[in-house]
Amino acid sequence: MWSPYGRRVQIDSAIARHEMWELGERIVQRAGVLAGEDVLDVACGTGSAAIRAAQSGARVVGLDLTPPLFDATRREAAQASSDVRWVSGDTAALPFSDGSFDVVLSVFGAALAPRQRATARELARVLRRGGRLAMFNWAARGGPGELLSLLAAQTPEQAEPPLRWGNEAHVRRLFAGSGVRLSFSYEIARHPLRGAGALAEPLEHDAGVVGPLIALRRAAERRGSWPAVQADVAALCAAEGERADGHYLVVLGRKTVDVRTRSRYR
Repeated sequence: MWSPYGRRVQIDSAIARHEMWELGERIVQRAGVLAGEDVLDVACGTGSAAIRAAQSGARVVGLDLTPPLFDATRREAAQASSDVRWVSGDTAALPFSDGSFDVVLSVFGAALAPRQRATARELARVLRRGGRLAMFNWAARGGPGELLSLLAAQTPEQAEPPLRWGNEAHVRRLFAGSGVRLSFSYEIARHPLRGAGALAEPLEHDAGVVGPLIALRRAAERRGSWPAVQADVAALCAAEGERADGHYLVVLGRKTVDVRTRSRYR
C-alpha cells in the first residue's frame, strides 16, 4: 500500500495491505470524532481509522489481536505525526472498563471476530452513555464479499461467517438489548481489489501467522483445496469494473441507555 505521505509502507496483513486509506478518514467523519474525545479503533489493522481520529485531536487507542501489525501501524502513525496507543486484545473481551470511550470505530475488522454477539456486547459496553458507534462491514455484493464467501466455504464449521455483519437485520439482533440505537446505510469502496495481484503472495505468508487464516489454511489443506483457494483469490484480484467494487454496510449507533454488565475491568 502506498502511504499518503509518499513512502512505501510494508504491511504484514494481506487484507490490510489492500484496505484503502481513505476509508479511515471516511469513518472518522461518519462518527463525527471531535478533539479531546476518547476513541477506540477495534481490530484496527493498519490503523487507518485510529490515525485519522488522532489527527482530529482525539485521544485514541488502536486494538488488534495480531501484534505483528503494530510495527507497521507505528511507522504509519509516525509518518502521520499522530499519537495512538496500540493495545493487543480480543474484540470479544475488550481490556477496558465500562464506559471508557466516547467513540468506538471498526473498519471491517470487528466483523472478522468469531464470537459475534460477544463482540457486539463489548463494543456497546465500553461506550459511554451518549457515545457513538461507527462500523463498516463488508456486504455480500462485490469483490470483498465474494472473497469472504470463498473463504467461508473452506470453513463450513464456522457458525458465524463475517458477511453476516453486512446484513442489517443480523446486526440489529446482535445489538438488541445493548442500549445502542442503530441506523444503517450502504456505501461503495471503488475497486478495492483492483491491482491486488499481490494479494495471493501475502495470503501464503499470513496463513502461517494470522489465527483465522491459519485455521482456514488447515481446513483447506485437509480437503486438498488450498491451491484452488489461492487460484480463486488471484482471480478475484484480477476482477475489473463493478465486480471489484466493495459494497459495505455502514452501521452508526448512539448509546442511549447504560445496560448493567459484569465488566472484569471495573
